[in-house]
Amino acid sequence: MKTDIQIAQEAKMEHIRVVAERLGITEDELDYYGRYKAKFSDELIEKVKDNPDGKLVLVTAINPTPAGEGKTTTTVGLGQALGKMGIKSVIALREPSLGPCFGIKGGAAGGGYAQVVPMEDLNLHFTGDFHAITSANNLLAAMMDNHIQQGNALGIDPNQIVWKRCVDMNDRVLRNIVVGLGRKTDGVVREDHFIITVASEIMAILCLADDMKDLKERLGRIIVAYTYDGRPVTAKDLKAVGSMAALLKDAIRPNLIQTLENTPAIVHGGPFANIAHGCNSVRATKTALKLADVVVTEAGFGADLGAEKFFDIKCRMAGLKPDAVVLVATVRALKYNGGVPKTELSAENLDALKAGIVNLEKHIENLQKFGVPVVVTLNRFVSDTDAELNYVKEFCEARGCEFALSEVWEKGGEGGIELAKKVMETVEKKESHFAPLYDESLSLKEKIETIAKEIYGAAGVEFEPAAEAAIKKITELGFGNMPVCMAKNQYSLSDDATKLGRPENFTLHIREVYVSAGAGFVVAITGTVMTMPGLPKVPAAERIDVDDNGVITGLF
Repeated sequence: MKTDIQIAQEAKMEHIRVVAERLGITEDELDYYGRYKAKFSDELIEKVKDNPDGKLVLVTAINPTPAGEGKTTTTVGLGQALGKMGIKSVIALREPSLGPCFGIKGGAAGGGYAQVVPMEDLNLHFTGDFHAITSANNLLAAMMDNHIQQGNALGIDPNQIVWKRCVDMNDRVLRNIVVGLGRKTDGVVREDHFIITVASEIMAILCLADDMKDLKERLGRIIVAYTYDGRPVTAKDLKAVGSMAALLKDAIRPNLIQTLENTPAIVHGGPFANIAHGCNSVRATKTALKLADVVVTEAGFGADLGAEKFFDIKCRMAGLKPDAVVLVATVRALKYNGGVPKTELSAENLDALKAGIVNLEKHIENLQKFGVPVVVTLNRFVSDTDAELNYVKEFCEARGCEFALSEVWEKGGEGGIELAKKVMETVEKKESHFAPLYDESLSLKEKIETIAKEIYGAAGVEFEPAAEAAIKKITELGFGNMPVCMAKNQYSLSDDATKLGRPENFTLHIREVYVSAGAGFVVAITGTVMTMPGLPKVPAAERIDVDDNGVITGLF
């Protein structure tokens, strides 16, 4: 079997102008970034804003395992299948982060014959959106430190600075650093920190902003520090909003590329789902709904993270009402959750499947709490047996879910026809009664406890003293009505990554809470989750290369 990058490099891509025509977009409504990438113009977004909305389908998954679930692959393949059926569809995805690309995960453009292309461009610099976000974030940090150096008229307490610098790379040594060393003119000595760009508030703001006006208002509300007497200092106070917005002028516009089968794909924004809210931009999704009859989007990691945040944060803020949700699983991953080591996942093992399917069961129950019809799809592997497939099918149907096999990795859109038909039957015949999980009027602690108990299955929540104090202060500052963005490991429903399946009777530990006032949510950090990942012992970067003809290898 060819590698993903080999398949992508052999793809017969169409000029992006031709791809855009399928959505009724003219050449004048695009800004080209070469032949195969383009950004939407503001004029296009304005022109289509009153069009009727298409159907919105979310693709999510069970908790990820080393066996792989194929959520993005399924999203792309479903979009390709809908195109094969003659349905005017578009895929709305996030942009990949350079950190995982050179770390553990490798590329994030789908896989096999269900990919978006140009694959190398998307996984590397793409249209420069992440660089613009990084620059805007670090400009604000520089202006804040300069303000302190130049007299500190706002009275910023260097011990209460909460704004962190960022870089889109896994670089653990930057988690905790000291800046300002050297001469007096080199700044005030203080502890500082870096986070990865995709976990930054600027990324979240870009993905939640409706337009430039909204973007600037959100940027202005960013809290960078507190004064000696405890008052918040914002980006607006530092007069940084205009210059930050100038850096983000093009980054706020959605990008258009294509799948291997030339289906339109809007790819924009890329917040992590284990730390940030894990969805592509509101602007991209809303524009997609105006351009197509069916929009297939995805939310990062398992449904306990990406889907919950898609519903409770993105849909709540943007007024979106999803029509269906596709829940991706694999027999291999379910057996892994049932205690089988990854070296033995190819052998039939119904006992392990029955033990591990409780993870899928919990995610089905969680999604049904939001009132959206659920379609479960199994991303099929050649090692799957009929007995295993039939067991999962019967299990899902007994819980009121539609079920379909997916073979898009091997067969592209053709392998997703069964799933596409189930999705279309669902959005046409089943009514969505979408509602967020909790009401904004609940206290921050009540919101956290609701997510912990209802979605994760926790028995209770333990707040560290620092988190308790932060919640009290955030509430006093008037941010208690905001939704909560949980930062949690992706591998387990609990805050302990080693607890697979469906953990019960555990306590969720909240170690830190802070407000992202510009994004419009409060972040609660659980367990030992890090906002700046590190590289593994053998990073993917060691396998990536480029030959004398400029052909990249090693991305997967």
